[in-house]
Amino acid sequence: MNQGIDVFFLTMGAAMVLAMHAGFAFLEAGTVRKKNQVNALVRVLTDFGFSTLAYFFIGFYVAYGIHFFMPVDQLLVLGDNSNGYELVHFFFLLTFAAAIPAIISGGVTERISFWPNVVATVLLVALIYPLFEGMIWNANFGFQTWLEGSFGAAFHDFAGSVVVHAMGGLLALGAVYVLGARKGRYGKNGQIKAILPSNIPYLALGSWVLCVGWFGFNVMSAATAEAASGLVAINSLMAMVGGLLAALVFGKNDPGFVHNGALAGLVAICAGSDIVHPMGALAIGIVAGAGFVIGFQFVQKKMKLDDVLGVIPLHGGAGVWGGISAGIFGQAAFGGAGGVSFISQCIGTATGALIALAGGFIVYTLVDRMMGLRLSEEQEYDGADISVHHISAYPEDDVT
Repeated sequence: MNQGIDVFFLTMGAAMVLAMHAGFAFLEAGTVRKKNQVNALVRVLTDFGFSTLAYFFIGFYVAYGIHFFMPVDQLLVLGDNSNGYELVHFFFLLTFAAAIPAIISGGVTERISFWPNVVATVLLVALIYPLFEGMIWNANFGFQTWLEGSFGAAFHDFAGSVVVHAMGGLLALGAVYVLGARKGRYGKNGQIKAILPSNIPYLALGSWVLCVGWFGFNVMSAATAEAASGLVAINSLMAMVGGLLAALVFGKNDPGFVHNGALAGLVAICAGSDIVHPMGALAIGIVAGAGFVIGFQFVQKKMKLDDVLGVIPLHGGAGVWGGISAGIFGQAAFGGAGGVSFISQCIGTATGALIALAGGFIVYTLVDRMMGLRLSEEQEYDGADISVHHISAYPEDDVT
């Protein structure tokens, strides 16, 4: 009976995180120009499809040593579970893995070529992401054992501030660098030229869908109904509110900053959502929201990286902060539950960041040299909708 409840519990969690991919899609579609809306929507959806195949056939085995090449009667009791629990566990973890290309998509949009992007997605979800995922969530290679033996506690990342978000955001850094900026983004002297979003309501809708789905992302990371905690829910809420309000102030009422600030808070709280006090969660969210605004401007103006949706500071920066902050606010001295090591949090976070940075540069450089990563100048000018999909977001207007 309990196993059946857990299957249902995790299926609902997987469905909520799956719905978040609609949030990724509309957040991107609202931020890009009209001529690239269709491409944004199609890439997020098809990336999910290719991620499913890559994770099913390779990635899940790399991370957990589990494969599905066996009869159905064995699949139903895989891992000494019943009711096919391990199958829905795969589904739930797949939605996390597929978030990697969905995150990266926001950074590389408006100029990346379709099929080379697919190849990069498969490589990342099959090999790079599961490598670190297995190290942290399955204790592969003895990494967690070493941290616990050396510093008193393993690296704590309850719902993936580092495993998912920092990985996605910092993998995107390599992709954005290899691709280069969109045509017209920077002038001859390096000054930024504004490229306005196409649809603020779409952007807002995407943020809201992500915010709602995030409670499945965080709460249901417990993996069983019995282990679910109301602390995770309230901490997710407080961090989200802290992030959006900080971004409101630091972003001077800009709607893009406000809606993404909420997401920055949610990214940051993932790691320690099960061990920090709600006041600590609020503080984590405030720092994440302010950090996103400052980080976005730094990446665009100082680093000259054309990260369209700001995924490097939003997921990369806030994810790194989430990993480290769990080692601060998770301490009993700060009202947390304890059982966490600040040094382990720093080492685990740094390890994830290094793997992501190296993996991003290697994969996207390799794909670029083999296939060419970027749309041609003419295709970029016409827009990916017409160039790749041969239809725009507003076909009747085209006919007229």
